[in-house]
Amino acid sequence: MENYDNLSSYNRDFFIERLRKNLDENRFNHCLRVEKKSKELAIRFNANITRAGISGLLHDYCKQMPKEKFIEAVKKFNLDEDLLNYGNGIWHGSIGADIIREELDVNDEIILNAIRKHTIADPYMTDIDKIVFIADFIEDARDFPEVDMARKIAEKSLDDAVSFELKHTLEYLINNNKKIYPKMLNSYNKWVVEEN
Repeated sequence: MENYDNLSSYNRDFFIERLRKNLDENRFNHCLRVEKKSKELAIRFNANITRAGISGLLHDYCKQMPKEKFIEAVKKFNLDEDLLNYGNGIWHGSIGADIIREELDVNDEIILNAIRKHTIADPYMTDIDKIVFIADFIEDARDFPEVDMARKIAEKSLDDAVSFELKHTLEYLINNNKKIYPKMLNSYNKWVVEEN
């Protein structure tokens, strides 16, 4: 049993139990794969394996929560109300981190920020932020045309992998006439435009 001293008063078994209650089987298994991939990336890039693993495991804890819970959380945690103009694709990370802090007693800001940023990235990302962002995109069951290229890039550089993913994700959103959260454009400008 993995010990999470100083990161949460709970352990991995408790997190697994809560994830099973919150998520369907497909989403639950996705979380396990992202945990695994996050740990692999942390080993490869000399980042904190425990933080990467917890962040990867819990990143979608709120993914299947009802809209009303997110609306309530924005008010309760005094978050930016503009978030409510976007859907669960943004909410489960940006708002979900505060729900995770409360429900799972995770108080480590590095972990919470990685969960916040896993959907939109950020101009300022730690290695743990980058790892969870990338692991979610390339976990072993992902199957889209450029996933093999994304995986190859992630073997060599976290920054290049973040850039590739942001570009790919924005292309998808634009091509499908989807709403783009403005902070994601700031991430794009930093990681795709400035870094290249």
